[in-house]
Amino acid sequence: MRASSTFRAVFTLVALSAVLSFAGVCALGQDVGSDVIGGAGIFRPKNPEAKKRTVRPTTTRRGTAPPRTTGASAATTDKIEELLDKGNQFRDAQRFAEAENSYQSILKINAKDGRAAYGLGNIYSDQQRWEEAEVAYRNAALWSPTNVDALVALSVVLVQPRTGGDNASRFADAESFARRAVQLQPQNAIAWDRLGVALQSRGLFNNETEHAYRRAVELDPEFAVAYAHLARVLKRMGHADEAAPLYDKATQLAKDPPTLNLIAESLQAEQQWQNSEPVLKRALELDARNSTSLYLLGRMFVVFKRFQESEPYLKLATEVSPRAFQPINLLGRTYLALDRFEEAEVVYERAAGVASPGDRKQLAGVYGFEGVGDGYLKAKKKASAVRAYTRALELDPGNKQLEQKLAKAR
Repeated sequence: MRASSTFRAVFTLVALSAVLSFAGVCALGQDVGSDVIGGAGIFRPKNPEAKKRTVRPTTTRRGTAPPRTTGASAATTDKIEELLDKGNQFRDAQRFAEAENSYQSILKINAKDGRAAYGLGNIYSDQQRWEEAEVAYRNAALWSPTNVDALVALSVVLVQPRTGGDNASRFADAESFARRAVQLQPQNAIAWDRLGVALQSRGLFNNETEHAYRRAVELDPEFAVAYAHLARVLKRMGHADEAAPLYDKATQLAKDPPTLNLIAESLQAEQQWQNSEPVLKRALELDARNSTSLYLLGRMFVVFKRFQESEPYLKLATEVSPRAFQPINLLGRTYLALDRFEEAEVVYERAAGVASPGDRKQLAGVYGFEGVGDGYLKAKKKASAVRAYTRALELDPGNKQLEQKLAKAR
């Protein structure tokens, strides 16, 4: 089977861009920055394989019962396979809580089951719960060290920078795990592509990064994602003339929303915002509830300050992925830009419920509760401003500027 076929069957892109950098400091509006560190979308790895369970006879051929130990062991194995199969089905149906419960139940039976850990990593990754996904995938890689799928998935998650985290260390680990995957399966185009992404996440737009992507497309000439990645690194290396046809090639080869999402994300990372719009709309024609497509299209409209148009896409993205911080946060910023402060406050509160410690502090700022407080104050709603500033201080205690604004509002 070609790697491209494996890619479509095994890994599909679902997720959100790694980092948003916001510029144009103004309490009532915002511009979304351009770069996505590493240029990597998040893969939706294949489900862990559940082995087919066999129906065992209750008696042997001579009419005697099988040994009790064998029966108990077989029953345990069957239970694990049943739970794994259920977890996979729940995940495919986006019933994440039930999928998580199934995989966790396996770990209660076998505390070091690599497939269950990998399954947990998948559903956390699907929901952009990066910290939890990282822990789960690290366990999977530890308990099943030759599982290339787990190594690749871990490398993917590790290139997702997090506010206030040690991104440099994680990017180095991402490279290490991708190299292990390549060593285990040197003909795996996806592993080579992820090695390129890991190198790129470290800011290495060089010959080695280019080689990794070229190796990926050599192994699989139909690998659309690798063409998009190769195009980006070539453009960064000053070869824009070579990059343009590769982006076109990637778009032509893309057959599904996940692949189209990655191409659009790469275009956005290269400031080609308008070129990403038709790619994302094509993805939404194929899957109207694809959370990544919705988020990236909403983000594009925010960049162009077309906030009324961004709202429905971001709102639906938060409904599809209710625990993903970035779309909720960007929806709040959209309401802030539209001077809809009450709605912004409600959405930011939702974001706080799923935010990491670093993101919670971010929510306290001018593009968070502080900005909401400023808006209320401008609208002469002092009581509401006090409430917003107080919430901001809860998220960022000791912030002198917030303390001063709160005192003034009172």
